[in-house]
Amino acid sequence: MNKRPLRIGLSARVFHPQTGSTGLQSKSLHYLEQSVAHWVMSREVMVLMIPAVSGDGIVHRSSIRLSDYPQYLDGLILQGGADISPQTYGETAAHPDWQGDRVRDVYEMELLHEFMEAGKPVLGICRGAQLINVVMGGTLYQDIASQIDDAQTHVHPDYDQFSHAIEWERDSGLARLYPEISGGNVVSIHHQVIKTLGKGLQVEARSVGDGLVEAIRLQEKTYVFGVQWHPEFHPPGSDKLLDCTPILDEFLNAARGRR
Repeated sequence: MNKRPLRIGLSARVFHPQTGSTGLQSKSLHYLEQSVAHWVMSREVMVLMIPAVSGDGIVHRSSIRLSDYPQYLDGLILQGGADISPQTYGETAAHPDWQGDRVRDVYEMELLHEFMEAGKPVLGICRGAQLINVVMGGTLYQDIASQIDDAQTHVHPDYDQFSHAIEWERDSGLARLYPEISGGNVVSIHHQVIKTLGKGLQVEARSVGDGLVEAIRLQEKTYVFGVQWHPEFHPPGSDKLLDCTPILDEFLNAARGRR
């Protein structure tokens, strides 16, 4: 009998009710970006979104625990989205637009903790990499353009059509995963980035030109890896962007080893 497909959980993006709105915009919505799911589903994988349990839901907090999910899922992907709230890493937002999503932070921090406690692998994408860093005690630059002198462009109106170059750190996991190249071009959609590195984390890649952190890995037995770029927006077979299938396969292999 064939083994069942891997079951990978995706954290939810959160749309909060808008004051004065009606219909769907008056409700809490949990959703995912389709490209993330399709990227993971390019392998024999079932993708399941893990909903948060918020205060305005009909399910009481005692009725369901995020700690139950690692028992049934083989791994977790923390997808991109809204900023991490500066409050989450002990700061005050320097601009009203940088308040972030504290509600989502709390939900994903608990989710990350539960999967790490269960020894299940975690892959963080963009915001997900930043969350991993913050959970491990690190901090972020709230805005690259205004807080870092001579920074390269990391977010652009072209959105997922914009890319920049990164390079591996020597002796990193990425260097071993891509032995024939030293880096590549990646889709970049972020105005915040890792500042102080969290405990137990190692920098795996940096952006060319300004040296900002682009990938991190937890130096423990449990697989926890984060990339600042968006691998889900890299078309298969592209000669202009980094082939991110080795990263996906490494994560999925770690998941197979833990089920």
